[in-house]
Amino acid sequence: MRAPLLAFLLLLTSACTGIPEGQQVVKPFHLERYLGTWFEIARLDHGFERDLHRVTATYSLRGDGGVRVINRGQAPDGSWREAEGRAYFVGAQDEGRLKVSFFGPFYGSYNVLATDYDLALVSSYNLQYLWILSRSPTPAREKVQALVEQARTLGFDTGALIWVEQSPVPPG
Repeated sequence: MRAPLLAFLLLLTSACTGIPEGQQVVKPFHLERYLGTWFEIARLDHGFERDLHRVTATYSLRGDGGVRVINRGQAPDGSWREAEGRAYFVGAQDEGRLKVSFFGPFYGSYNVLATDYDLALVSSYNLQYLWILSRSPTPAREKVQALVEQARTLGFDTGALIWVEQSPVPPG
């Protein structure tokens, strides 16, 4: 009984670290250029970021060779929410395909579909997760639109994108 259950759990967890059919990750991918803080410009809705604005993701190296991930966003009541995770390459370290965990041993896909290291298009293991990230809280509109169009051609529901408020926090 344990062997089939273990096999099922391994299959289930590996499915969450896959890449949607027809998508390719960035290759060559340069992690050292990707590290630092990114502003979330748009995303598809999901429970763990619902209603957050001024969302950022900060990536830095971990001592074990992985990547430290700090996601931070402001809730409607003005409070800040933060989650710390860890990410590791899936396969070759020159491919923008990582697995990330915020919950113990459970990992999800972090697939960098496009980046010029100023803007990035990121997905997870299926078409329900998509993020547009930028080094600037106000990136050039035409560059963002190009990523939206790329996401649309890959099968993402870009009409459902949530545009994240990144305006400065008013003085207290």
